[in-house]
Amino acid sequence: MSRLPLIGVIACTKRIGLHPYHIAGDKYVRAVAEAAGGLPLIVPALGADIDPAALLEVFDGLLFPGSPSNVEPHHYQGPASAPDTLHDPARDATSLPLLRAALAAGVPLLGICRGFQEMNVALGGSLHQKVHEVAGLMDHREPAEQPLDVQYGPRHRLRVQPGGVFARLGLPETFEVNSIHGQGIERLAPGLRVEALAPDGLIEAFSVEGAQSFAVGVQWHPEWQVSANPNYLALFQAFGEACRKRAGQR
Repeated sequence: MSRLPLIGVIACTKRIGLHPYHIAGDKYVRAVAEAAGGLPLIVPALGADIDPAALLEVFDGLLFPGSPSNVEPHHYQGPASAPDTLHDPARDATSLPLLRAALAAGVPLLGICRGFQEMNVALGGSLHQKVHEVAGLMDHREPAEQPLDVQYGPRHRLRVQPGGVFARLGLPETFEVNSIHGQGIERLAPGLRVEALAPDGLIEAFSVEGAQSFAVGVQWHPEWQVSANPNYLALFQAFGEACRKRAGQR
């Protein structure tokens, strides 16, 4: 009997009371289990104290989830962040080298929101730190005062680019997605292929050209009520299938 693929979910760090914790959002862990069909395991954000090669020996796939924090701008030679910006240097120190190692090893990857931005930065791209202040771009932030179902409800349409991973998955040419982010891609990293664009032209999804396995990043949150949305579900199922394939080969 084949085993469930082991899928690592990269943790954030958070101080609760006097103690630091390694945490991952319930919605990401559940999406891995229910939509990707994998066994989710949380990967602590230990930076240089955890060997990427050792992790890649264990896992059949990696999910880089969203987070309240943002990638520190020195990783992409950006200007200093605004004073109220949340950062998580331990996660940066874990995710960025792990992404590069996982791509080199052919481990399936899915990056969501912060994870999408991490993929771009890890490969040499840069970020807008405040998309809503960039001329010509929309305000992609959620209405924070509204209940979660409204925050994560459909906000704008995507335009899927022809001939890519999304097209091969049978996703429609346009579909609605949520929008829960203040930062976004400024300069796309070399080797990334645009998969979908927002109405204002902001990149909402990409794939890694020439990747040995599934390697996709999305700016929106397909983990939210994933089983009820066929387009969100298709992404997690494709990711899960790539992870099962790797598990079967090992």
